Amino acid sequence: MRQIALPLPLPNESAPRIVVGNANAAAVDAMADASRWPFRTAVLSGQPRCGKTLLGRWFQQSGAGDVLDDADRLDETSVFHAWNRAQESGRPLLVISDAMLGTWQITLPDLRSRLGAALHLEIGAPDDMMMGELIALHAEMRSLPLDEAAIAYLVPRCERSHLAAEQIVAAIDRLSLERKQPPTLSVWREALNEITGAARSAT
Repeated sequence: MRQIALPLPLPNESAPRIVVGNANAAAVDAMADASRWPFRTAVLSGQPRCGKTLLGRWFQQSGAGDVLDDADRLDETSVFHAWNRAQESGRPLLVISDAMLGTWQITLPDLRSRLGAALHLEIGAPDDMMMGELIALHAEMRSLPLDEAAIAYLVPRCERSHLAAEQIVAAIDRLSLERKQPPTLSVWREALNEITGAARSAT
């Protein structure tokens, strides 16, 4: 397991870090050598809050190429023009989308064929090890004391997603503040009940 830091943190802030694990290692490795991308273009997709935008910032701030975030929500003509600029300039283009190309309903035939020929990168679901790292990182960002016992308790009981790791830490932090006490087993349990109950209600 490793972490990468964005090279340009905001003033008075530590550099945001990205946990690299089973879910995103292949994408990170591919982004480290954009010279191999077909047609200088890669499409990065994944569930919301999985770190796509952070990876895009790391890619762009490292000088490796340009980024088009939320491309599936943009006008298709503008996306097509960005692809053309990448071909003309020789500068790699990372296209970020919540939707996989199979579910991204692209109506412009030229854009659909060109993105179909690009390198496809996907951020998947984190395994147990990566979930533990994600929970630990979110806790550190909030200065929330969660030791190894807490993480060992939470990981097997959480949904396997980046969003769930963020949500469980946020819930524990809020409950600890409301109770004015450090997070304990009862807080972990209540936080899990909250986020699992919310997930069931959303389905």
